[in-house]
Amino acid sequence: MKVLYHIDNPSKWKLTVENVKNMVKYGKESGKTFEIGILVNSVAVIDLKEQIAVNSKMYIKFDELAKENVKFMACHNALKKLTITKEELCSFVEIVPCGVATIAEKHEEGYCYIKA
Repeated sequence: MKVLYHIDNPSKWKLTVENVKNMVKYGKESGKTFEIGILVNSVAVIDLKEQIAVNSKMYIKFDELAKENVKFMACHNALKKLTITKEELCSFVEIVPCGVATIAEKHEEGYCYIKA
């Protein structure tokens, strides 16, 4: 099953991470395979800056999910607007050209959409 979580509000990070973690755990326990992505746009991309993630203690949680093959995708437009460079991001973050277009593309690829 393919699942795309979409987060644009920083206040939703803890819940989103917990939900993704639960899905990964369920997949392992049930033998189901999940292909999970987290599309991040708007001001939520700020939390993908490595220094901010480390300071907020979210880096460890993000890294654990990345090691479980959860894909973190950050919107280029949001990064540009907030003047965040690729070098500032956690190393496992992929930059996508346009967050909302990526949501539509993933939908066409059969991803289930979950808004944080």
